[in-house]
Amino acid sequence: MPLSSPPAEADRQSWLRWAVLGLGSGVAVSSVIAGAASALAAHFAKEVVTPRKRDENLEIFAVVQTGGGLEVILPANEDTTVDGTYSLYFDEGRGHARIGAIRSFVPREGTVQREVEAVYSGDIRTAIRGWWSGAAYPTPSALGFADEHVDVPVTGGTAPAWLVRAENPAATWAIMVHGRGVQRSEGLRAVHTARELGMTSLLVSYRNDGEAPFAADGKYGLGMTEWQDIESAMEYAFDQGAQDVVLFGWSMGGAICLQAADVSGYRSRIRALVLDGPVIDWMNVLTHQAELNRIPAPAGRLGQWLISNSFGRIVTGLSTPVDLKSMDWVSRADQVTIPVLILHSEDDEFVPVGPSAELAERNPGFVTFERFYRARHTKEWNVDPARWHSVTADWLLREVFGRVEPKRALSRP
Repeated sequence: MPLSSPPAEADRQSWLRWAVLGLGSGVAVSSVIAGAASALAAHFAKEVVTPRKRDENLEIFAVVQTGGGLEVILPANEDTTVDGTYSLYFDEGRGHARIGAIRSFVPREGTVQREVEAVYSGDIRTAIRGWWSGAAYPTPSALGFADEHVDVPVTGGTAPAWLVRAENPAATWAIMVHGRGVQRSEGLRAVHTARELGMTSLLVSYRNDGEAPFAADGKYGLGMTEWQDIESAMEYAFDQGAQDVVLFGWSMGGAICLQAADVSGYRSRIRALVLDGPVIDWMNVLTHQAELNRIPAPAGRLGQWLISNSFGRIVTGLSTPVDLKSMDWVSRADQVTIPVLILHSEDDEFVPVGPSAELAERNPGFVTFERFYRARHTKEWNVDPARWHSVTADWLLREVFGRVEPKRALSRP
């Protein structure tokens, strides 16, 4: 299926315009400093809302043949030295291998050697650069399930999805919502858990993810717009016989799920949310990202203002500002009124864990928080799949299925 193309950018502005924006926002500094700060803020704001191709930021030193099969030698960093099962994408994403156990780690040389469990596409032996990912499997068939492709009607066309049917289907379906900059394969890690509980899984694409139709402005809404495509996915599930759904969301997908549960016309049919490394408060995440990228605090705050204010549309290209405050679920904790399970690692480098923990503290009646360690961003399953499965399955049995196996409690829809 050919991919849609994003609309051409119409927001190319001169450096002088950024200076004018900075001065117009009341920054009481010299025009040169104001211009530099506003240019930085504009760049930051555009980066947040603009879909980009993944950078091949990981060097692949060598691939060697051993008695047990292929092994890959990589730079030793905070991702590659953590035990677990991961993906290595290469050749600009056309190549994909599943990477397993650490075979050797030589800190003084700064290298780690890991097992290549499977190569799904491309020739890893010729790869020189790639990127590390938690999306360990490319398709349902890699997990032993049928690759059943379906199309979900959405604004602007249809969004491709995978449908993984349960053997003993319950009336409740699972809808898997991936995060920013990745695709629906991210949700495959949860399919075994959902299927064991009798839930048919719908792994969806949504606007601007490279598979679904692009939005008119070609920009991320950070959940403010994407929830509409999840509502379309719910409608598809209901048309196919589902009575209600559990939404699973990773990273920005968590923000999308929370938004759907807040404003969708089907919110009464959302039984629960399972959120992995979710964005609970975008302002917190953007502040963290500004600090991580050494963007001065005033420029970072101005970047947030540009995203959330109508005046900033000329810079960001957004057709509608993103209401960041409305997606601060720590402040809105008392408005979360369906069961929510949050799985989040203490060392998440992209989305800080703090808001997840605080939301659970403020609303313990509805929000359950499960803390992981050394799993980085949305790799809780990769580090400890058995724990991820048991925690999630036990919680769903309790909160959604009343501690009774769904195949006994619910009839076929």
